[in-house]
Amino acid sequence: MAVTGTARTPGARTRSPASRAGWRGGLSSRAVGMLALLLTVTIWAGFALSARALGDSTLSPADAALLRFGVPLVVLAPALWRRRHRLAAVRPGPAAKIICGAGVPFFLAAMYGGSLTSAAFVGAIVPGMVPLFVSALMVAGGGSAPRGTQPVGLALIVAGAAALVWRHTAELDADVLLGSGTLLVASGLWALYTVGLREVDLDPVGSIGLLCLPSFAVVGLLALTGVLPTGLARAAVADLALFLVVQGLGVGLCAGLLYAFAIRRLGPETSSVVGSLSPVVVVLLAIPLLDESPTLSVLVGVPLIATGVVLANRRPRPKAAADA
Repeated sequence: MAVTGTARTPGARTRSPASRAGWRGGLSSRAVGMLALLLTVTIWAGFALSARALGDSTLSPADAALLRFGVPLVVLAPALWRRRHRLAAVRPGPAAKIICGAGVPFFLAAMYGGSLTSAAFVGAIVPGMVPLFVSALMVAGGGSAPRGTQPVGLALIVAGAAALVWRHTAELDADVLLGSGTLLVASGLWALYTVGLREVDLDPVGSIGLLCLPSFAVVGLLALTGVLPTGLARAAVADLALFLVVQGLGVGLCAGLLYAFAIRRLGPETSSVVGSLSPVVVVLLAIPLLDESPTLSVLVGVPLIATGVVLANRRPRPKAAADA
């Protein structure tokens, strides 16, 4: 999932002039950054596909969550131990935004919403609505109102979401409407996570640890007490392998690191524009992998949302540069 909207990704600090000159040297640096970003978009698409596929697997939501939050902790354990003092110093408010925004509440909402709708809905609504929620949170917190192309982008996002659900509203498809509403909750939670990232001074590895440590503990406690049923011991090997790779290594570990790397090489605007292709990639991959046929509402709504994300993430040019 992208860190969309106006939020800054931790670790993506401005390089010194000498450092920028060193990385400016050619196509290879930009090509590596673009490759990292394309891999990230593929991982985001994999998250949407796995959310839809969970209902047909032998895994429960708790099993998928244990893999999602546990695998990064195992892989990053030495690095997280070195960052333990910085993790302990994070203020409770920003930590709560990150843990709730991308932790267990978000994960369960996205998985449940995906089970009631389609991969296209997950891929479009969850990341697509984030700029709208982020803008609302920023304005509510005393930040600046959307400017330039941002209001148009936000309007297109709303129009795209309406296009996705209009047919199901007319037919009163309760499952799809409930699923869409749950996905909107997931998107709002992710926006909270995005805003929270601006308020902590952690690199991408530290941010992953701040998210995964308490989330894994909560899922483990819920599974041990029976609140969330789990059946990892009885799960099919193929399902375990799929969710370990997609959720644990992919979404949990690689997406955050690759996206931060891509922002360093390409800049936030280019990264957000390419990242807006994620809903389109989900729709295309869902056809052969999940046997989903895109409906007219999907064919209209997804491009509107993708275009809206591009415009909503464009930074207005400084007035002096615009008048030059």
